[in-house]
Amino acid sequence: MHIPDGFIAPQMYLPLYGAAAGLWAVGARRIARDLDETTLPWLAALTAAAFALSFIALPLPGGTSAHVTGVGLLAACFGIWQAFMALSLVFAIQALLFGDGGVTTLPLNALAMGFAGALAARGVFLSTRRVGQTPALFLAGWIGLFLPAVLIALALGAQPLIAANEAGTPRYFPFGWSVTLPALLIPHALLGLGEGALTVLGGRAIERLRERYRND
Repeated sequence: MHIPDGFIAPQMYLPLYGAAAGLWAVGARRIARDLDETTLPWLAALTAAAFALSFIALPLPGGTSAHVTGVGLLAACFGIWQAFMALSLVFAIQALLFGDGGVTTLPLNALAMGFAGALAARGVFLSTRRVGQTPALFLAGWIGLFLPAVLIALALGAQPLIAANEAGTPRYFPFGWSVTLPALLIPHALLGLGEGALTVLGGRAIERLRERYRND
């Protein structure tokens, strides 16, 4: 879902930068307030894992890709703001140093995957945890991947309506929702099953390691 430069019109990415900047400021204050020496190593380790996993991408039609993000695991284990700031850092490094995703599309990637994905994953995890830890982690992983795909598909499909020349030809991304929704939602609904499974495995591993650390 890393969207490259040239696909999103400034009419969209400039307001999104404003919204993202406000959330980054709030997130920085929350991280400074809540993060401690016991949580930092775990968050750093999962952020590094998310960085590595998101490089493994399946190319999709129209210039985007499908890949796991780790947002469900980060949100379930640490919370919304920690997941949002961690993934924003991942996307910024990938865009600036590796050309994976664009600088102009950074706020859309960060807001859709890092914030909305984390918000949905955390909410699903907390609301279903009483059913069981395993289904809660699985659903958090699935929705944390699928909802961002919906939002990015909507954003891409809106480009022909937002920016076109006098002849009606799109200036940026040329395909509408009839293309972007099935192209992104179908593969991400399936890939979400794998993300859910990884979230379960990662959540269990972190819980065991934390328990061992507390006992030691």
